[in-house]
Amino acid sequence: MTTLSELASAGDAIARTSSKSEKVRILAQFLAAIDERELAQATRYFGGGIFPAGDQRTLQVGGAAFSSVLRAVSGADDATIRAAWRRHSDTGDVTGDLLARIEGRVTAPVSIHVVDQAFAEIASARTARERTALLSALLSRLSPDEARYIAKLITGELRIGLREGLVEEAIAIAYEAPSDAVSRAVMLTGDLGEAALLARAGRLEDAAPHWFVPLRSMLATPVADAAEAVARLGDDVWVEDKYDGIRCQLHRRGADAALYSRDLKNVSAQFPEITDAAVRLHADVMLDGEILAFHDGRVMPFHALQTRLGRVSPSADVMTSVPVIYVAWDVLKVNDEVLIDLPLHERRARLEALTVPHPLVLAHLERVRGEAEIDRRFDDARARLNEGLLLKQPESPYTPGRRGLNWLKLKRPLDTLDVVVVGAEWGHGKRRGVLSDVTFAVRVDDTDHLATIGKAYTGLTDVEIAKMTALLQEITIADHGHYRTVEPRIVLEIAFDAVQSSARHKSGFALRFPRIARWRHDKAPADIDTLSRVRDLASAIEHERVQLVDQTGA
Repeated sequence: MTTLSELASAGDAIARTSSKSEKVRILAQFLAAIDERELAQATRYFGGGIFPAGDQRTLQVGGAAFSSVLRAVSGADDATIRAAWRRHSDTGDVTGDLLARIEGRVTAPVSIHVVDQAFAEIASARTARERTALLSALLSRLSPDEARYIAKLITGELRIGLREGLVEEAIAIAYEAPSDAVSRAVMLTGDLGEAALLARAGRLEDAAPHWFVPLRSMLATPVADAAEAVARLGDDVWVEDKYDGIRCQLHRRGADAALYSRDLKNVSAQFPEITDAAVRLHADVMLDGEILAFHDGRVMPFHALQTRLGRVSPSADVMTSVPVIYVAWDVLKVNDEVLIDLPLHERRARLEALTVPHPLVLAHLERVRGEAEIDRRFDDARARLNEGLLLKQPESPYTPGRRGLNWLKLKRPLDTLDVVVVGAEWGHGKRRGVLSDVTFAVRVDDTDHLATIGKAYTGLTDVEIAKMTALLQEITIADHGHYRTVEPRIVLEIAFDAVQSSARHKSGFALRFPRIARWRHDKAPADIDTLSRVRDLASAIEHERVQLVDQTGA
């Protein structure tokens, strides 16, 4: 039996060192010694997850619910809790601190297997009352250090300096497996736990995508203009419109079909016309593509599609007023044949060989040469009300969850940033009673840390503000009165006029005239932009300013 206390000790040792190689060594040593029955769970925990990738279970325990349970279990008053937050500003450390203050508290070791069972019970609970009761029972039997890690896992804030790549390295070292084979297993299954089990058994070559377990999406790298695209891909490239919709993976096997959003959530019930059409395909397939609101031969604005998001079993009136299509641009699996290692041009040929029933369609693709043709196609895409272009290397394989230079994206000249909300303020005047002014952050490159970069309060509808207020209250970490610190769960796309240096925000930058372009329900906090991306935008804007000054003599 491997205990949660042993996991916490290893986690603390990993957090204490800044050396990546030492982090990997400590984790590899832990994984090599762990009981096989608990290997998958422990590996997922160190990766910051609880359930396997694609598992649709969630704990449904928000910040407010967790705080209520912690208050009940610890017996701490509001002043003590606020003081703990001022000391730590971390849910896990606050939890450990408060439980350590209880005198005479005696606990027995709890195995990782028991913790995993407790998580499963919480996820399967039918009511909030049942969930809080189960969580209270779990925290009551844990030591302060054990509870500290449970809190970190529940809030998704492990913060011990481990990224997925380091966990992959540790698996390889623990079981003397090739590191590239471990990385490939994680890429194909999306699950660190399954990859660890395969490595331990010496069966990494058996890793394969599973039906109705979504793969992570292959990602495109932003480029500033056609010249940069040609410099990276060469003169001959494939281009597709970059659509303003919801990216989804479509699985069809036999009489079953399902849609999965970019953050791996099952959204099938929101678009029944697409899954109904998919079952009429003449082959089992995994497709990558985008859902668009589409009417009278034109793409409808994204805000029209938003009326379909979150609706389970949409009415006939809603489906008629906002019809949708699924635009497929890649095929990852046909029947039992995995295609992701094939070059794009072969995958496209296999895609075109499928007979797709409406509202499934194939993405329009053109082969172009040189900057001028790319610029022409970009203008055409914008005229069709699409965001811009995706530019692809025709020899490229499909690499799930990876962002490389085989796929590039070219958007409008003034780009946007995907950020995560970390704080919110109560509004005033017409917005009295709602949390409308949000503080947002970007990720500090290859770390778990976030750096604030701005605040915004315009761009959302009153309905969206009301929904966001309810969620912000649910995920509140600390209530400071007028301002709340919240769990980093809400992803927004922020538009702005410029990026400038600023000592106000932790990032060192501020956005000029930021406004909320849209609430990105389809993206997870792991998908937000990085501080390096902000620096690149700031440099590009400054370069354009200098050029304008040189040309005008201003």
